[in-house]
Amino acid sequence: MKYHWYHNSIFYSLDVETFFDSNGDGIGDFQGLIDKLDYLAALGITCIWLLPFFPSPNRDNGYDVKDYYNVDERLGNLGDFAQLIDKAQVYGIKIIIDLVVNHTSIEHPWFQEARKDRNSKYRDYYVWSDEPVEFESVELSFQGEENTMWTFDKQAGQYYLHRFYKEQPDLNIMNGDVRDEILKIMGFWLGMGVSGFRIDAAAIIIEPHGIKGAEKEELEKFFEEMRHFLAARKTDAILLAEANIKPNEVSTYIKGESRMHMIFNFFVNQYLFLALAKGKVKPLIKALQQLPAIQPAGQWLNFLRQHDELNLNLLTDKEREHAFRQFAPEEEMQIYGRGIRRRLAPMLNGDSVLLKFSYSVLLSLPGVPLIRYGDEIGMGDDLSLEGRESVRTPMQWTSEENAGFSTSKKLKKKVIEKGKFGFPKINVLSLQSEGDSILNWIERLFSIRKQCPEIGAGRFEIIEQENECLLVHHLQSEHGELWFAHNFSSEPVTFNYKELMGNTKKWVHIFGSKDAGDGPVVKMDGYGFHWWRTINK
Repeated sequence: MKYHWYHNSIFYSLDVETFFDSNGDGIGDFQGLIDKLDYLAALGITCIWLLPFFPSPNRDNGYDVKDYYNVDERLGNLGDFAQLIDKAQVYGIKIIIDLVVNHTSIEHPWFQEARKDRNSKYRDYYVWSDEPVEFESVELSFQGEENTMWTFDKQAGQYYLHRFYKEQPDLNIMNGDVRDEILKIMGFWLGMGVSGFRIDAAAIIIEPHGIKGAEKEELEKFFEEMRHFLAARKTDAILLAEANIKPNEVSTYIKGESRMHMIFNFFVNQYLFLALAKGKVKPLIKALQQLPAIQPAGQWLNFLRQHDELNLNLLTDKEREHAFRQFAPEEEMQIYGRGIRRRLAPMLNGDSVLLKFSYSVLLSLPGVPLIRYGDEIGMGDDLSLEGRESVRTPMQWTSEENAGFSTSKKLKKKVIEKGKFGFPKINVLSLQSEGDSILNWIERLFSIRKQCPEIGAGRFEIIEQENECLLVHHLQSEHGELWFAHNFSSEPVTFNYKELMGNTKKWVHIFGSKDAGDGPVVKMDGYGFHWWRTINK
């Protein structure tokens, strides 16, 4: 099997604006991120995914871009970005960035030109209609905040399509000039040294709603154009699809070596949380068994939480309500009727046993893991903030003023000060000094995981168990053979791996919630877990 860097990596997601402020203006910046690269390298991060940092009116956390070729001046400049790439290379860390091309900002020059003149070439850069095209309410990305996908522009004299906020008009991907513009954007940032792109709203990019003469099959071919363009310019760069889809739709995005390299595993993410809510593994096993094979060319990106809501739209109504009762029992914790706007640690009540268990499951699943900034220290959320801003508070570095994030007296985004998740209790410096802290534990977990390439590139198998709370799975490749056991119950269970041992193999315990003993019978505490490597006797 051809082995790629993304088969065995640790991804870390961050927003420059909320990571570290180097100049005391109350806003994180690129120089601040550069200062903290040593922290990320020590943690074990091998790839950073940067959220949008382009000039933007910030109607949608930077996802409303008005200039694809520059850096928001609050965060720095292109020179700072180049310096970040250089220093990250020294640490062996790759940088991927968001490619936000389903839509632009309403302030983007393309849209401003488009609305002025029907005969302008930019008019066809967007999707227009004399009358709103009918749509289903489930197609609204921000239910409760927007009630339509079509807004009338007085200057243009027509309605324009926007699947997100009205300040984010959709681009017309059927237009060849638009496709060429997108490839130019990719070429610019590849030239700056990035190692790939997270394709924002990948599923919506290929949705033909409202585009005259558009066919989904034709729109899908644009992914192949992107892959070909990428391969010709930087052979090890990747395309990562953000697509919240069912397993039978994966082939649209991962198709041999002709489309995306990686895809977010939203399906397993949602059923993992259902399994955690029920304390039973059946939902997760069912989801894992439905996943199509995408290796050796493709790769899953597994995660627990990210910068948006925990989207549960792939669950049934009954399943979603069960997850809500467990993790978001109050209405203010829910969003868009489908998701949870909380960070992981508060969802698990700050229980270190549950946190460690959840991360052990995450890092043992086939694919590679993504961790959201601050989750390695168990950061909380601020539900007093609107919408998804609740999980986008500044990083908590120390117990000093402003959590050590900034020396400014006026922050753009406020830190969490009070309660069990406030920065006086939860911060990097304090947790580094505690030997058994979640931060030090995760650093060790990452180290072990990077020594287990079988997880990222191995053949996956679930070992059925009579106990409905016990997940046992196996991964094997030319690198070796690994076994995992996880107890999804708060009650102790017993696992006997004698039948799995074989006569020629020795089981070596490499990681776990406690010492596994000499086996082959292992008594596992509530939310206990163990990792073994088998070797020839």
